[in-house]
Amino acid sequence: MSEHHDSSDRDARHQAFFTLRHRLPRQGPGSDATTRHLLSLAGPLPARPRVLDLGCGPGRSALLLAAEAAAEVTAVDLHEPFLDELRTAAEARGLTASIDTVNGDMGDLTHPDGSFDLIWAEGSAYLIGFDTALRHWRRLLAPGGTLVLTQCVWTTDTPSDQARVFWEDDSLRTTDQDTRVARDAGYSVLGVYLQPESDWDEYYDALGVHADVADVTRPGMAEAVAGARAEIAMRREHGREYGYVGYVLRPVTVGA
Repeated sequence: MSEHHDSSDRDARHQAFFTLRHRLPRQGPGSDATTRHLLSLAGPLPARPRVLDLGCGPGRSALLLAAEAAAEVTAVDLHEPFLDELRTAAEARGLTASIDTVNGDMGDLTHPDGSFDLIWAEGSAYLIGFDTALRHWRRLLAPGGTLVLTQCVWTTDTPSDQARVFWEDDSLRTTDQDTRVARDAGYSVLGVYLQPESDWDEYYDALGVHADVADVTRPGMAEAVAGARAEIAMRREHGREYGYVGYVLRPVTVGA
C-alpha cells in the first residue's frame, strides 16, 4: 500500500508540474530575439534546412525556425500536450507542412546519420547532460551542419552556498569550461552568447502569473507552486551568479 501511495504521489507531482506550465509561451528562459541571434551565428544554411528541435516544448523556436528560416522542422518532445500546443499553433500560422512533431526521447534518437543541417536545443540539453548531448547528437549532423544549444552556467567563480545548493543536481560549469569540453569533443565554437535578463523575465513573469492563479487544492499543485516560487526567488536574489548561455558549435572535419 505504501509503495502504491508513493507512486501516486510521484504521479501527482509530475502532473502538477506540467499542468502549472501548460500554455506558457516558453518552458525556460529565452526570447525570439535570442533565437534569431543564435540562428545568425550558425552561418549560412541551405535554402530549406532540415532542423531537429530537441525538447521543443510548445514549440516557440520551432515555429520561428519554420517561418523565418524556411526550415523543415522535426520537433521532438516526450510531453504530448506540448506537442498538441505546437500542432495547434503551427496550423494557426499556416506552418503545418513545415513542422513534424515526434513524441520521443532526445537521448534515444533513431534518425539516420547526417539527417539534419541544424540541431536546436534551447533549454533542454541538461535533461541528458551537456557532454552526452555533444556525443550523441553529432552523428545526426550533415557535413557542415551546426549544433545550437543553450545551457545554464555559473557566471562567477565563487557562487554562493545558496546557489550551489539550488543547482547541485545540475552540475553547472562556467562558459570557459563548457567551451573546452565542446572543443575536446571535436567541435569548433562558432559563437557564445550570454542570454539577457529579459529572457529570464519572459519566462518567469508568465510562470509567476500561473502560480498565482493555480488551484493548490489539486494533488501535487501546492508543491509545484512552491517550487516555481522558490526558483523565481533564487533568480531574484542570486541571478548574477548564473545564467543561460547559447553555444553555436560545428563538428571539426577530420583532416581539415
